[in-house]
Amino acid sequence: MERVVLVTGASSGVGLALCRRLLEEDGRIHLCIACRNAQKMEATRDLILADYPAAQVSTVEVDLGNLASVLRVARELRCRKVLHMLTTAEGIMTQTDRLNGDGLQEVFATNLFGHFMLVRQLESLLCGNEKPSRLIWTSSSNARESAFSLSDYQHAKGQESYSSSKYATDLTSVVLNRKFNKQGLYSSVVCPGLVMSNMTYRILPVFLWKLLMPIMWLIRFFAKTYTLTPYNGAEAHVWLFKQKPEYLDALVKYHSCTSGLGKSYVDPRKMDVDEEIAEKFYQKLLELEKQTLEKYSDLLD
Repeated sequence: MERVVLVTGASSGVGLALCRRLLEEDGRIHLCIACRNAQKMEATRDLILADYPAAQVSTVEVDLGNLASVLRVARELRCRKVLHMLTTAEGIMTQTDRLNGDGLQEVFATNLFGHFMLVRQLESLLCGNEKPSRLIWTSSSNARESAFSLSDYQHAKGQESYSSSKYATDLTSVVLNRKFNKQGLYSSVVCPGLVMSNMTYRILPVFLWKLLMPIMWLIRFFAKTYTLTPYNGAEAHVWLFKQKPEYLDALVKYHSCTSGLGKSYVDPRKMDVDEEIAEKFYQKLLELEKQTLEKYSDLLD
């Protein structure tokens, strides 16, 4: 049976680099790229096929910050019989949040809840297969418990919505392993390091990044998480793709690292997560999921 890989946020940055690296590792996979912009999605597919003309590349249009879009694409993927999933969870690098059309905090919905809903909708495809299925979430070294609160898990208050959503991602991955490992579904989280991508360029003007770049290359001799390029940032994703998920530690985050001389490698680090809080948070996600499904009952089978 062919291996099917779904990559979200595939039109740029780590997502696009990941697509290329996966095809370099195994040209026989069926690569499914997911983007919210149809034009960019088709351009990305053409770009990949130009370099890998024999590759099997399909597309799916989805806005993970829009729950109706998530439910539609889940139904489409079930029809396509997708069996394995790899997500990059590429979100919005911002400290200024707002409500989306579903009444949810935008960063929380895009970075975590949209993906969570997609996983739940594809549960019948991901569990109980002959070979294990895996989820790979892109977290961050900025995922901090201090930025997260169970009473405000969408982070409607405060200015650390990104950090909160990434810590929530870590919590979710831990619980998913507890709930679904026996059914053959495994979850891991990675940190791509500091990558210069379209998200990074939103923080400072491009010309400032260019001025800072020589300094950043020097810093990499001391800070191994300065991966800088999307290709290096995808190192942990690709490494996990090649591992047997049943032998991985569910409480470890896998960091993409690059030495000062440019050698890429993976650094496993124990996550600072409270498993009791993780379970309580999971129950809150299920409650929110129930409310969402009631709202969008017309999109369910």
